[in-house]
Amino acid sequence: MDQFSHDSFDGLSADDAAGGRNDSRDSLFLMAELRLAGSKHGEQVRVRNLSPGGLMADYCGELTQGADVKFDVRGVGWVKGKVAWVAAGRIGVTFPHPIDPLLARRPVGVGPKAPIYTLPVPRR
Repeated sequence: MDQFSHDSFDGLSADDAAGGRNDSRDSLFLMAELRLAGSKHGEQVRVRNLSPGGLMADYCGELTQGADVKFDVRGVGWVKGKVAWVAAGRIGVTFPHPIDPLLARRPVGVGPKAPIYTLPVPRR
């Protein structure tokens, strides 16, 4: 799905988006893929903090406030968002629906479906 549905953001202004910043933010450092609306190609960005309502990421490309984007966040999956602010090589993005940011902190390579090369080596 490369096109974005804009209906979930109808009437959402930057002021409204900033009003949701009272959510507790989880400071972290993880890589995520960023795609602009309508693009099939992504770009790696560093996510600095993540909350149920949005994220802050390092991004030096050209983006404008209000741009529709989506992120592939490890453990969470693809999340649609709207750029709330752009400043000094960073962007703030709001999500139309809350996510569980703790999913991004789950260990990699654990569980029944983990690839064999990510599982711990058994001791003899």
